[in-house]
Amino acid sequence: MPSEGAGPTPGVSPAEPPLVSLAQIRAAAVTLRGIALRTPLLAFGPPERREFLKAESLQPIGAFKIRGAYVALAALEPSVRARGVITYSSGNHAQGVARAARLFGVPAVIVMPSDAPLIKRERVVADGAEVVIVGPTSEERRLAAERIAAERGLSIIPPFDDDRIIAGQGTCGLEIAEDLPDLAAVLVPVGGGGLAAGVATAVRALRPAARIIGVEPELAADGRDSLRAGRVVAWPAELVGRTIADGTRTQSIGRRNLAHCLAYLDDIVTVSEDEIVAAVRLAAEECRLVVEPSGALSIAALRFRPAEAGLAGLQGSLVAVVSGGNLDPARYRALLAPVEAH
Repeated sequence: MPSEGAGPTPGVSPAEPPLVSLAQIRAAAVTLRGIALRTPLLAFGPPERREFLKAESLQPIGAFKIRGAYVALAALEPSVRARGVITYSSGNHAQGVARAARLFGVPAVIVMPSDAPLIKRERVVADGAEVVIVGPTSEERRLAAERIAAERGLSIIPPFDDDRIIAGQGTCGLEIAEDLPDLAAVLVPVGGGGLAAGVATAVRALRPAARIIGVEPELAADGRDSLRAGRVVAWPAELVGRTIADGTRTQSIGRRNLAHCLAYLDDIVTVSEDEIVAAVRLAAEECRLVVEPSGALSIAALRFRPAEAGLAGLQGSLVAVVSGGNLDPARYRALLAPVEAH
C-alpha cells in the first residue's frame, strides 16, 4: 500500500523516483476543485449485482483527461507556463490541455494525428489552441511536438508518461474508493496507462483488498504484454491502428505508468472489437450514457469477460471506469445500429 508521504517504494529501483503517493493524489484533488467534476457512479444492470459505471464521459471536456492535464499545467512555474504549452494526442488529452491552457490564459499547441476524430479536433480549436496535423503514428506526434517545443520555447505536457498526469488521473480512483466502502473491483481502460496507473495507486492505498484490472482491445494489447514481461513492450503502429478504440492506439504503455501498474494492478485483460461495440450500445440502453469505444473497454470486460478479470464470486461493488464519450455523431449512430450493419 502506498504511504501518504515520500519514501522508498517496493518494486522501484533506487535510481528511479518513488512512485506517486496517495498524498500527491489528494493534493491533485485540491487543485482540481471547481475544474473537474466529481463524476457519478451510475447503476449498471440489476441493483443486486452492485455494478456501477464511473462516468468520466460527463467531464467538461467529455473525458477524464482534464484531470491530469490541468494538474500538469498547474505544476508549472507561472513564468514558464506563460510561454505556452504543447502536447501530442489523438484527441482527449488534446482537449484536456487545450481547455486547461484556456483556463490559465496561456497559448497551447496540439499535435494531432491525421486520423483523429473530427469532433475532437474541432473542440481543441474551439478552446483556442493551435492544431498541427501529422501522420497517424504516436511516434510522429511525439517527434513533431519535441521539435516545435524546442523552436518556440514551449513546455511539453506528455499525454500519459508523467507523474503529474498520473496524480491527476488518480483523483478518479480516489473518488471511487471514497464513494464505495465495499469496493470489490475496478476495471479501467488502458491506452498509454496514465489512468490505470493513477486509479490503481489510489484504490490500492484506500481499498487494498479490491481487484484492479486494466482493459485493452485485443488488437492493441501492448500494455498486457508489458505487464506480463515486466518491461515496456511496443506494438507496431499498423497493428494498434486496427482497433476502433482510437484512444488506445498508443504503441506502448508509458515507462512510469508501467512501474505503477506493476506495483498495484492485478492484471490486464483484453476484449474483442465486437464486445467493444456491444458495450457502447449497452451504455446507451442501460444508462443513457454516450460512450466512445475507448471508454467502453471496461464495460465490455465487466459484462463479457468477468471470468478472465477474476470477478466471479467477489462480494461488494464492481466499477467500470468509462474514460470518455467523445465521438462523431455519424460514427455513434453507426455503432448503435443493428449488429449486421457493422
